[in-house]
Amino acid sequence: MASEHTLNFTDGAFEQEVLKSEIPVLVDFWAPWCGPCKAMGPTVDALATEYAGKMKIGKMNTDENPETPMRYQVRGIPTLLVFKGGKVVEQRVGAMPKPELMKLLAPHLPAAAPAAEPSVAAAEPEKTRLVG
Repeated sequence: MASEHTLNFTDGAFEQEVLKSEIPVLVDFWAPWCGPCKAMGPTVDALATEYAGKMKIGKMNTDENPETPMRYQVRGIPTLLVFKGGKVVEQRVGAMPKPELMKLLAPHLPAAAPAAEPSVAAAEPEKTRLVG
């Protein structure tokens, strides 16, 4: 069962949903008959929920949407492409465990918001600077 955050990408909406996205996008190219693709499903769904608002994560059925996989030379599935600023920044072919996929995505996620706690520098007393 797909996560409510897992998107379904199509050839018709690919440019708007993926290439023009303000945040990074992971596209999982798959097909219903592909065993390794089905094995990746729960991992992709879990990350779609965990990264909601930070990264768009979705799937593209290559049987129903042949144009986009052809454009990006998807020759084997599952193929995972990460898009940022309309360009492919990562590409992997084959199923992978969740920790490996998280490691692949980490450099493309927005930086974490600063903590609400005061920083160490703010807690230190001011030092006098000598100009001479």
